[in-house]
Amino acid sequence: MKTIVNTLKTMALAATLFTALNTNAQQVPTSPYGADDEIGALNLLEETVLDAVKLVKKGKVYRLGMVVNAETAAFRHRYFHIETLQPETAAAGSNKFTYVDDQLIGWTGVGSQINGLAHYGRDNVHYNGHKVEDFLTVSGVKKLGLEKLPPIVTRGIVLDMRSYYNQDIVKEGTVFTVEDIEKVAKKQGIEIRKGDVVLFYTGWTKLMGKDDKRYLAGGPGIGTEAAHYLGKKGIVAAGADNWSFEAVPHENSELSFPVNQMMATEYGVQVLENILVDELVEDKAWEFLFVLGHPLYEGSTQVQINPVAIK
Repeated sequence: MKTIVNTLKTMALAATLFTALNTNAQQVPTSPYGADDEIGALNLLEETVLDAVKLVKKGKVYRLGMVVNAETAAFRHRYFHIETLQPETAAAGSNKFTYVDDQLIGWTGVGSQINGLAHYGRDNVHYNGHKVEDFLTVSGVKKLGLEKLPPIVTRGIVLDMRSYYNQDIVKEGTVFTVEDIEKVAKKQGIEIRKGDVVLFYTGWTKLMGKDDKRYLAGGPGIGTEAAHYLGKKGIVAAGADNWSFEAVPHENSELSFPVNQMMATEYGVQVLENILVDELVEDKAWEFLFVLGHPLYEGSTQVQINPVAIK
């Protein structure tokens, strides 16, 4: 009798999980680019390159990625270490050739990074209805991997939220609304367009190495309303100079990283974190050519990046 009861309980639990998974799959919309789409909003890039290149007037190049080392503050379990050695110490040939190699140990989500569509999901259902149970392996994801993404060459804009709030470092938990974004864009004389990469300046990276505890405990960023606004605008990527991109603590304490989740699952938008835009803001370079050729680690869900802005 006990065996029958346990069997029925197991079947009921399986049915519940199956229903929940199917429900969440329905909540994650199918891609407007078809059932085989794995790159999301980046499908729009073909329409943006030629216009974006016209933004280059001075030829000034800005490095937007940060230097990473073993001390770089990182989210929860993540760490990074580089080990450098000489696998062969003897000099070779009459020219006495020698070389040094590097080995990376740690997580790819340390420092400036791109978080792909395989990184965020809704109850294990990701962009375009792809389920974790179907694409996750210990040696990488079989769907939505970052190696599928094309180089990102498009118009980039930066919004100076630091000046808008008149704070050296915008307070953690500050939620950027649609009204806030529109006011900043209007003040800077720019508009958000389809195909853009939108970056936010908060001053948050000023805490790195000085107050890592506060840095990792929270941050300012957009809320869900603004996420829908940007997604419907047709942007291809969004980022900020902090680790969370969205506001932490969240505007709704019952949710967990709803903006990151929404950007990936509903709009197919890539999220960029720890992007250094200080110099862009200093020069009032509000719009620019954004260029990113990221590492093509097959099956990766996030990787360290060093994008550049050209003005």
